[in-house]
This record gives sequence, C-alpha cells and structure tokens, in this order.
Amino acid sequence: MSVALVVHVVPRAHRTEIVGRHGDALKIRLRAPPVGGAANAELIRFIAACLGVPERAVTIAHGARGRRKTLLVHGVGPDALEPALRDGAAIQDARAALNTRNR
Repeated sequence: MSVALVVHVVPRAHRTEIVGRHGDALKIRLRAPPVGGAANAELIRFIAACLGVPERAVTIAHGARGRRKTLLVHGVGPDALEPALRDGAAIQDARAALNTRNR
C-alpha cells in the first residue's frame, strides 16, 4: 500500500518543519540548501520520521529539481497520512532527530 503526497518545499530555512498548506500541497521548510541533493535527502528523512516509516519507503516520484514535489510513501494508508502529519508529537520527534544529525 502506498500513497502520494504533494509538497511545496522552502530550502535554507531556519529549521525543518511543516508550516501549513500551499494550495493543494503541504508546505515544508527545510534547513538544508538545495545543493547536491541535500534538501531532497532531508525532506525524505523528515517525512519518513514523521510517518514512522523507513527512509527507503519514501521516494520522490516527480519534481526532484523543483520546489513542488510528489512523494510516494509506501507502508502508509491514505487514512493514516493526514493524522500523522498533523500530530505535533511526531513532527517534534522528527525535527529533533534531524537537528541531532545536522550537528
């Protein structure tokens, strides 16, 4: 089972976080710069941590070079996607894990 997730990313932010909606996409600020795939890698790590899936379960299906991306997330049903991304505790844990790795 897999689900598609449309995101709008803003690289070089102060911290990695979900900030709301951007049209029909989920707006995510990323601390990493868009150089050498760093922002894409951080996006995958962040979404995987938020949803509690391994990083290999998240792939960029479309838009790897742009701000608007479509991600495929395997192992998560459509009913579980929205609640998991709205869950403040999961997002805080994911942010803490990323900030620990970036130091």
